[in-house]
Order: sequence, then structure tokens, then C-alpha cells
Amino acid sequence: MAERTRTDRWSVNGSGIDYQAVFHALPGAVALLSPGLVFLQVNEAYLSASGRTREQIVGRYLFDAFPDNPNDPAATGTHNLRASLERVLVTGERDTMALQRYDVEDPDRPGVWQERYWSPVNVPVRAPDGSVALLLHRVEEVTELIRARGARTGEGQSLALESEFYTRARELQEVNERLRQAHAHEREVALHLQEAMLPAPIPLVHHQAAVRYRPAAAALNVCGDWYDLVDLPDRTAVAVGDVVGHGLRAAGVMGQLRSALSAASHVAEGPAQALEVLGLYARSVTGAESTTAVSVFIDWNGRTLTYSSAGHPPPALCDRDGTVVFLDQATDPPLGARPEHAARPQARTAFTDGSVLVLYTDGLIERRREDIDTGLQRLADALARHRAAAPEALADALLADLIPPVGVTDDTALVVLRL
Repeated sequence: MAERTRTDRWSVNGSGIDYQAVFHALPGAVALLSPGLVFLQVNEAYLSASGRTREQIVGRYLFDAFPDNPNDPAATGTHNLRASLERVLVTGERDTMALQRYDVEDPDRPGVWQERYWSPVNVPVRAPDGSVALLLHRVEEVTELIRARGARTGEGQSLALESEFYTRARELQEVNERLRQAHAHEREVALHLQEAMLPAPIPLVHHQAAVRYRPAAAALNVCGDWYDLVDLPDRTAVAVGDVVGHGLRAAGVMGQLRSALSAASHVAEGPAQALEVLGLYARSVTGAESTTAVSVFIDWNGRTLTYSSAGHPPPALCDRDGTVVFLDQATDPPLGARPEHAARPQARTAFTDGSVLVLYTDGLIERRREDIDTGLQRLADALARHRAAAPEALADALLADLIPPVGVTDDTALVVLRL
């Protein structure tokens, strides 16, 4: 028993496993496709289901190898499958398709097409940077299942059952497509609203700043992030925040909270007081619960940063020599999640001329199944690497380095200031 346990542990750790052999031994029909939808590899079950040899498939464009039945003007197999695969490429999320009729040409009788039914699932395979490097296309053939269930009730009813299955699958697919279109419309409206409420800030009098807002790619989780800069005669207040939720409601809450914090920053003695006022206001705003925000007051004459955080990721301060410090000494729970009578913390640190201050929301650093410290270190490395760039160029470089092209499920707000 002990020896078997040691062997199992060795295998789980990955040493000596022939993953190619595992792939070919999978009982389900599986194909690996390039982002251009070219077959890179197929397993034995896929060859058996398709009735093709490996040489007839690998290296070919998917829809050249398996086109629609030219004798069926109503065929939609290639259209539906292409849409699903392209959706996976854009969103980085798996897509389970409804039952599909997708006829296959008989390999032994050219021009003769076999009526076939399939249940496909398309899954992204990610590269280390989070982009979609491959598409895993798994299909389960259900043709015999449909016919067998229909055969028990007679040949005529068998055909009727096949038609019923297929019709219901088509209806489900059409409903899903209408939902996607509705979500896409809501996303577009929410983004326009977000853009209207996040105008470019008025240029600072003596210092350079850059702001960015990047929505999550093809996702509904947008329009909760904001930034704000308030330039006063003796100081500048800069803040970012993140509303829980997405879409039009989150955009509306974001606009209210951003305006409230901006107003408070004009009169507050420091960032803790500004966030305290925001917290009090947030109690009257439905949907503002658990919002995170961080505020930094810059004293240009005293060369100091005073900051306070309501559950938000810490701002980053990069010195001219590349040393990065995270401002994490004054963190409190998010809005609405702290004791009412407790004083909100506030901390102060000095800065040197030429340093860079970066405020951001969690979409810049957080990734699923990854510790947040990994994302913070990635930010520190990128900031140190690009620290000499002007704020506009630096903001673009940080987004390019830290946000993968697909698969990000949260939006990002970013502020970069040259101190």
C-alpha cells in the first residue's frame, strides 16, 4: 500500500507521464485546433467517430475537412460551430453547444452524406500569458441514441422523435443567441454611460498624469471601476474605486460614488476623512455595498503622500532607481463593511521628484486561481521596467504587459502620475 501511494504521488506530480498517450487514449472524441481553426491533433476516438484517417484531418482547416452537406440548403452545422469556436477565442471561456445536426460525407462513397447528430463542447487552452493558444474541441455523437430511443416506438415515431430533438435543440440555440445579443446591447449601453461619466481629467498644473479605463473583453463584468483626480492649489487628490456588480446598474452606482468622493476630496482634511464621507453616503445608495476605493492626497510642497484604503489593492510608488513600494499601511474593509465608530486609518510616506505613483483596480493584477501577491509582483516588475517612460506611454505599457488579450473577466481603471 505504501509503495503504491508513492507511485501515485510521483504520477500526480507529473514526472514521466506521456500526455500524448493519454490524449490518444481518451474515450471521448477530442481534437486540438489552432486559433485559425486548423487541426493540430486528433485522438483515436475522433478518428473513429469521423471515419477519417489522421492524414485526412491533421493540418487541414476544420471546415474544409468537414463542410456542410451541400444537398441540405438548411444546414447550419458549420455556422454554429464556427460561432462557438470564435466565441471561445474572444472570451476565453468554454462553450457548450446545443445538440447539432452535422452531416458527414461517407469516406467510402464520395457525394453520399450521412445524417449525424452531435453534442459538442469547445474549451480554451491557455498560454502562460493567459491568451488562448489552442482550442480543444470535444464531440459526442448521439445519432444512435436518438434513433434507438425512437425505434422503440416504431419507425414513423423514430423520425418524429429525431425531428423533435433537433427542433428543441435549435430553439434552445436561438434563445441563447437572443440572450447573447441582449447582453451585448446592455454592455454597449453601459460602456457608453461609463465613458460619459469618466471624462479625461483636467491636466494637472505642474505634473503629468495619464488615466485609462479598459473594459473586460466581451464580458458583462464591466462598468464598476472609476478614477478621479482633484487638483487643488496646494495638493492633488487622486482616487480609484471598484463597485461590486456589472452593467448599467454598476455604471450608475459608480457615477454617484465617484461624484461624492470627488466632492469630499475638495473639502476633506485628508483621504481618510474623504473615504469616511463616501462611506456614509454609500449607505443611501443601493448597490454600493462592498465597494472598494483608495484615495491618495499629494502634498507637493512637503513631498509626501497621505493615503487611505477601503479594501482596495494598494497603490504602487516607484522611485527613480526602480524600487517599488506598495502603500499598504492604511487598509480598512470596503464601504459598508467596517465598524461604524472605528476611525478609518491613514498613513503617510515621502516621495522624491521623478517618482511614479500608480493607482489601479483589481482587473490589472488579479487572475483566477492565482495568488494576489503574484499579480502585485508582476505589476512591480513592469513598473520598474518602464519607469522612465512618460505617463501616457507608461500607462499603455502597463496595460500591454499585465492584461492578457482574452480571458480577463473584470474591467480595469488605471492612473499614472509622475511626481
